[in-house]
Amino acid sequence: MAETPAEGLIHYIAPKGEYIPFLDDTDYIAKGLEWKLFTARSVKRELLYKSGSFQAKVKLAGYEQYGNGLDTVVVEFENGKLSCINPSYLKEMQSSSFGKELLSGPVSETAVSSETEQMDEAPITENADQPSEEPKKAKTKTKKTTAKPKLDLPGEKVHFTATVKEFTAKMNHFTGEEDEVILLENVKVTTEPELTIGDAWCGYSKTLKKAELEEGDSIEFDGKVVDKKYNKEIRYKVNNPSKLVKKEG
Repeated sequence: MAETPAEGLIHYIAPKGEYIPFLDDTDYIAKGLEWKLFTARSVKRELLYKSGSFQAKVKLAGYEQYGNGLDTVVVEFENGKLSCINPSYLKEMQSSSFGKELLSGPVSETAVSSETEQMDEAPITENADQPSEEPKKAKTKTKKTTAKPKLDLPGEKVHFTATVKEFTAKMNHFTGEEDEVILLENVKVTTEPELTIGDAWCGYSKTLKKAELEEGDSIEFDGKVVDKKYNKEIRYKVNNPSKLVKKEG
């Protein structure tokens, strides 16, 4: 089937060899939540792929994994073609404001250059004339973002301040069901010695639900922080938060 002019704007980056398909719907949902492409309350079966002034619907076909611990999503277009894309970039494409700044410039060149910058973390199988120094820069960026030093966590219960970032869910592989969780940001231990945690997560317990929290709320509470990942970016979990108080203003 011949390409339409709009399809010609897409810079396809084919999977390198065999990619990993989803095992089942549970695996699909778990990976989609990990990549933050949708929430547990609104699981998406189709997503938008945007390139300049053109957009298309795509489905998640699977993913590729690399030694540096990064995933690259493999999407399938309505014409059956496959392409690799960085999950964070695909998430950005779901925003209604994505690409509006591209409309005043040459669409095909801008779309390709913007997409190539975001895809530099994955092996590129096309666009062979791209300067060889680009992948080297990408590797340097990856090392900087992943080489975070492990924090020396307090072993006892301490006092925290934090901001509610997002209500979402995490797959519990023991029960086969999703657990409701809260993502926190600006998490700090205010008990001596003070410690900046950054991002963390905790279970959305009945106690927290009674507090009627909303995204953006500044809170303080007691709890214990442990080294237990939510995903690659959020490494620490707060256990048994109690004595929670919403801060005014």
